[in-house]
Amino acid sequence: MRYDVVVVGGGPAGLVAAFTAKKFYKDKKILVVKKIQKELVPCGIPYVFHTLNGVESNYMGVEERFQKAGIDLLIDEVVDGDVSQKKIFTGNGTEIEYDKLILATGSVPAVPKIPGVELENVFTVSKDANYLRTVLEKTKNSKNVVIIGGGFIGVEVADELKRSGKNVAIVEMMDCLLPVSFDPDFGELARKEIEAENVKVYTSTKVVEIFGSKVVQGVTLDNGERIAADAVIIATGYKPNSDLARKLSLKITEYGFIETDEYMRTSKVDVFAAGDCVQHRDFLTGKPSRLMLASAAVFDARIAASNLYGLKVIRTNKGSLNAYSTVIGSRAFGSVGITERTAREEGFEIVVGKAESFDRHPAKFADTSKLIVKLIFSQDSKILLGAQVCGGKSIGEIVNILSLGIQKGVTANDLFTMQIGTHPLLTSAPTTYPLTIAAESVL
Repeated sequence: MRYDVVVVGGGPAGLVAAFTAKKFYKDKKILVVKKIQKELVPCGIPYVFHTLNGVESNYMGVEERFQKAGIDLLIDEVVDGDVSQKKIFTGNGTEIEYDKLILATGSVPAVPKIPGVELENVFTVSKDANYLRTVLEKTKNSKNVVIIGGGFIGVEVADELKRSGKNVAIVEMMDCLLPVSFDPDFGELARKEIEAENVKVYTSTKVVEIFGSKVVQGVTLDNGERIAADAVIIATGYKPNSDLARKLSLKITEYGFIETDEYMRTSKVDVFAAGDCVQHRDFLTGKPSRLMLASAAVFDARIAASNLYGLKVIRTNKGSLNAYSTVIGSRAFGSVGITERTAREEGFEIVVGKAESFDRHPAKFADTSKLIVKLIFSQDSKILLGAQVCGGKSIGEIVNILSLGIQKGVTANDLFTMQIGTHPLLTSAPTTYPLTIAAESVL
């Protein structure tokens, strides 16, 4: 079979790449090849343990949307190819010719080399629906669960398992929770929230052994303490799924990602890549980043797909921003850019502005939340480098706006003098608007 555009992978990057290509190049024949019958919403995976009450509630539903858009779909695995002949081969023996190829093969859980990791009831947070069903079934009757890793996924899974009535402990090797995205002061806020849910938290601590005869019975910490567990969930991050790229002889970076240029073009002509499998570069430092986010993946996909047959959409932002948000207990947390700790490690001379306010005014409405804002600026130019926010659900969009601000070089003066709209039921008071107050404190 032959197609104009073939997309390998059906996650967020593959989905958006296919739809964007169809919108920009309406007459092109497009095929998506993916291994899994139904794809999960990646960011919703932790919530299948309780809030969503199962895997089925977290399907993206992309298969029907492909059909409606006139995009063909093949459930199979691409196992090899020949880019010189513009061909790929599937596990079922199908040979597919292409004009343009987009790899969106995503990522897989990174499993640390801990003795006992092979025991029964030791799981990862996989994106595979069938695997997750097994995890849910096996953990349903578990009473004591240990989460290895205190990043976003680990904390969210811990929160969900606790809500389902289990005894949960988190073990994080760094000095605070969410260490990639937050400084210790915000990490401590997150710790207080999840400890209020009676989750036990260990920081600056490593798991040195997972013990048990055949089925896991617990973990041993580097301080000698043992924690009983009838299930262990490893949430220590993900690694790029670049196996196919290696078989196609694409250039791979030292971190195992596919190397691309700014328009997601790989080292082979007419082969593009997008999403978790791609090497990103930090927007502020220019250094290779291990960024793996659905939001970054769909950005990649839009850039790749819109520019398949010529540079139609010019990329104006030259790097990738770490923009995150999550909910822990009763509070939302968000961050974008670099942390204060990272800024100092990278040699930036910085000044930090902080402010506290409420997201309603007066602060007597039932859904009012306290807002805590931390803004990190360069010392001389006062350009915004990073932000951390804690409060109600509005912080998700606050972080998104600050992300655009960083991309556009917004300064403390811009935030201090910005004109805003406020309403008692929707925002902080204009007299105590936290972004303005935080900027004012550094001027």
